[in-house]
Amino acid sequence: MKTLGIRDIIGPIMIGPSSSHTAGALRIALMARHLLSAEPAEVEFRLYGSFAHTYHGHGTDRALLAGMLGFAAEDERIRDSFALAEQAGLAFSFVPVADEATDHSNTVDIRVVDAAGHETTVRGESIGGGAARITRLNGIAVELTGEYHSIVVKHRDQKGALAFIASCLARFDVNIATTRLFREKRGEVAYTVMEADDAIPCALLDEIRANPAVQAVSALKSDRSRDEFAPRSVAEELAEGEAPTGFGTDLTVEGAAELFERIDFADGAALLAFCETSGLPISEAICRRERCLLAMSELAVDDTHRYLDDVLAIMRASVEQAMEDPQPSMGGLIGGEAAKLAAYEATGRALCDPLTARAITYGMAVLETNASMGRIVAAPTAGSAGVVPAVLLALQDERGLGNEALNRGLANAAAIGMLVTRASTVSGAEGGCQAEVGTASAMAASAAVEMMGGTPAQCLAAAATALSGLMGLVCDPIGGLVEAPCQKRNAVGAANALVAAHLALAGVGTLIGFDETVWAMDTVGRALPFELRESALGGLAATPTAHALCAICLGCEG
Repeated sequence: MKTLGIRDIIGPIMIGPSSSHTAGALRIALMARHLLSAEPAEVEFRLYGSFAHTYHGHGTDRALLAGMLGFAAEDERIRDSFALAEQAGLAFSFVPVADEATDHSNTVDIRVVDAAGHETTVRGESIGGGAARITRLNGIAVELTGEYHSIVVKHRDQKGALAFIASCLARFDVNIATTRLFREKRGEVAYTVMEADDAIPCALLDEIRANPAVQAVSALKSDRSRDEFAPRSVAEELAEGEAPTGFGTDLTVEGAAELFERIDFADGAALLAFCETSGLPISEAICRRERCLLAMSELAVDDTHRYLDDVLAIMRASVEQAMEDPQPSMGGLIGGEAAKLAAYEATGRALCDPLTARAITYGMAVLETNASMGRIVAAPTAGSAGVVPAVLLALQDERGLGNEALNRGLANAAAIGMLVTRASTVSGAEGGCQAEVGTASAMAASAAVEMMGGTPAQCLAAAATALSGLMGLVCDPIGGLVEAPCQKRNAVGAANALVAAHLALAGVGTLIGFDETVWAMDTVGRALPFELRESALGGLAATPTAHALCAICLGCEG
């Protein structure tokens, strides 16, 4: 199981509208592209489950094609990928297979013929929050996530093959993180997948390829290394004259791993116990964990706050874009609501207090940017991307908080999101909107408590209250679009977070603690029928008006 870090919860930085259906889908196609021996010439995408039902409105088709073209998740060309694929001479087709069961609700089969005439087939699953995995390669079950630099070798299943590949990596001083061999029958075709801490040089691939038992070899660059805000190595920082802070340059990989075992918080109780024993706020506790996680990979130990500052800038921009230059959404269902709210607030007759009114406006604004395929930060998902920035930026405006306080708030929010993700899910397709907006509201509530001087115990109480306030919330996007009712639910999530934080700061606790509340949310999510989990087949999406909007505005089936 992947070890989650702050970037996995406050991120990815991406083009909307959906982290699972847009960013995750793109990631699958991008990994498939890296497995090819030449440029793709023809590609067919077969879509299953939620992908099959909602791919029009989520931009899944655009994202899959963009990944096949080699675009990153934050590339603003994603919206125009159809035209760009045609210009590149890439033939493409999409085949929805809505009635065939798969292991995961967000599944796609990709069949690619490259310019050399070779055919490659891949099955991928988007598992939420922009993460994805390849589960089948040319008919053989595999496991490939893109988290690490990876090398994929197709070879005859014979003695010594695995040892040969490992020896090649050793000669090129490439440290192996994981090794797995996949085959269907003994003595036939096998795939060896090695994940590495270091980049894979071309000369290494050539050496492996020269072995007569090897039929093909490909390298996948780590997704994290493509991120423009990727962590810098200690060596890179020292070369720039910036000595890493925190644990310092003398923290070894082994030392970091030992420390990490002690602060890899399995649940809210463990996090709270550490905070109370050490006297540290949640934001510092999670940042110490992050420093260990980065140092274990010989990465910089002081760039987390730099990353969070960059994220805050993108969050602000996603608010300002909708406020200053409103654009219609991809489906045409929303656009301009944030500007209307700002104008209403300016009249001085707003029903809500200034803090809540501002948070509502900002939450709506981010979802407008997201729905028009603008650049946002998933926190923890794209569909809930408005809640955390709405609360943090509104508090800055109305309480005069500095950027340092918001930076701490983001770190605190990441800790809550990480705990929920480890124990449950933040995917609407798996757990309903309670898993997306509910988790985001809990993250924002906890962050607000710490930013306003509350204790770690109060933070977890606020998070539990926020989760309970939205428990059972279904995911029913009209037409499969992350537009309505998603936009208004982000506003509700922001207001809910402020209510939960207000209660906690006043000393009003919660009868059911954070960990049990997460368990209850997970149980409820599993009990929700498929129609109420991002399929666009139930709830508001099943109403006659929603069907009419879908047929008229979206041009989709039904």
